[in-house]
Amino acid sequence: MFNLLFNLGGQEVLLIAILFLIFFGGRKIPELMRGLGSGIREFNNAKNNIETEIKDNMREIEKEKK
Repeated sequence: MFNLLFNLGGQEVLLIAILFLIFFGGRKIPELMRGLGSGIREFNNAKNNIETEIKDNMREIEKEKK
């Protein structure tokens, strides 16, 4: 399945782009991309916050052991 998604030729990519334009229109695409970028940014921030919290807790546990 994963291979199928990234094994696209030029014609397939062009067809997908044309369908994307038809469904969403030229004016909606920048708005959709901004929303997508914002969602990715929020996801990465949440991931980094969780990672930082886990590392801090691990440091506290190590301090308590000593």
